Amino acid sequence: MSDKLFNDFPEITSKEWKQKIQVDLKGADYNETLIWKTNEGIDVKPFYHADEFETLPENSKSQASKWAICETIFVTDAKKSNTQALQALNRGAESILFVIPNKDIVIDHLLNDIDNAQTPLHFHLQFLNSSFTETLTKSTNKDNTFIHCDIIGNLAKSGNWFSNLNEDHKQLELIFKDTNTLSVDLSLYQNAGATSVQQLAYALAHANEYLNYLKKQPLNNLKIVFNTTIGTNYFFEIAKLRALRLLWQTLASEYEANVNCHIFSIPTKRNKTLYDYNTNMLRSTTECMSAILGGANTVCNLAYDAIYHKNNEFGSRISRNQLLILKHESYFNKVNNPSDGAYYIESLTNQLAEKSLALFKDIEENGGFLHQLKEGTIQRKIKESAEKEQEQFNSGDIVLLGTNKHPNLEDKMQNELELYPFVKTNTRKTLIEPIIEKRLAETHEQNRLQTE
Repeated sequence: MSDKLFNDFPEITSKEWKQKIQVDLKGADYNETLIWKTNEGIDVKPFYHADEFETLPENSKSQASKWAICETIFVTDAKKSNTQALQALNRGAESILFVIPNKDIVIDHLLNDIDNAQTPLHFHLQFLNSSFTETLTKSTNKDNTFIHCDIIGNLAKSGNWFSNLNEDHKQLELIFKDTNTLSVDLSLYQNAGATSVQQLAYALAHANEYLNYLKKQPLNNLKIVFNTTIGTNYFFEIAKLRALRLLWQTLASEYEANVNCHIFSIPTKRNKTLYDYNTNMLRSTTECMSAILGGANTVCNLAYDAIYHKNNEFGSRISRNQLLILKHESYFNKVNNPSDGAYYIESLTNQLAEKSLALFKDIEENGGFLHQLKEGTIQRKIKESAEKEQEQFNSGDIVLLGTNKHPNLEDKMQNELELYPFVKTNTRKTLIEPIIEKRLAETHEQNRLQTE
């Protein structure tokens, strides 16, 4: 296309655009009318312009064309789970996440006929045992295997170490020497109500605890997995994953560690609803889209009925098909860095990274992540954010269609509950106050169930 075409269209600065908008507003205040203020403390403007950047952003290293469709399988019987995994792979899954509840699972039975050289395998261990991990790595392709074993994440979620601080770190070090793998679970923070800035800062501080402990170990071959959940704030979630990579590169370079990371993403539970549950499919679809465009390596969908039904073939098939449609019919695997160069996303990425880095530094200056967990500071900050978001939902500022907006009052759910969809309370002694995941609609749904 000839450059002459553009000679008739002079460049317009952002200042000139703003002046034109102010004229069209006819006296209304620009900031109050058009600036959207978020819970992260970011002011979202009505437009973004190239002249707002000192230098144009560099291309990211994301390879969105290589994201893998993942299926989650909770392992109770190794042979049955193996059959489930093979069926999922035959039906379009490209990766498997095995949730392993205990060390009695026979790995050879679980992995029978699965080509790990071609199929990335993730193992989420709900226990801590370096001997089991050693057996696991001997049975798998090390380059294509990811161990999700997060001792700090377990402490934050349960309130206790697996054993105790020293033993847990000793086991972690043995696992790291065998696998070069670390796992950081920041999904807990979002599901509990943390803002995007908090999620990123806590993930960075969380990872820094591990790097500081392992700094005498060679970290150039480190393989770190960040487990993330994705919300419905479409562009913010894209920017969040992009910011996560930038922040990790900054932190890893300080330890001379591998600056690459593996991002594992799944839709959040925070906004999922019991009533009008089919809307959960719409939410999870846009959330998976954000994960892909944000550069997630592995995307695992959440079934529309996951909060109240046990795992079932229909729910799994629908959630898998959502990802298959995105990849093979919507062509979400054709461009490596589709969000690069979008001024809005680039601006959000930079702002999230800067605010998260500032919060991370504050955490480190005040004793570090573990210290602030012990003192209850992290829990208190997340509660404050969650309460603010809950108030916005209760007032209708946050809308969940079919729940607090346009509900179907004929919808009955009492007889559909195979799982308890609300926060469970168990009185037990904990070392610290656990961070509790809670959905926005829980109280609303409990009240509605009582009146069915």
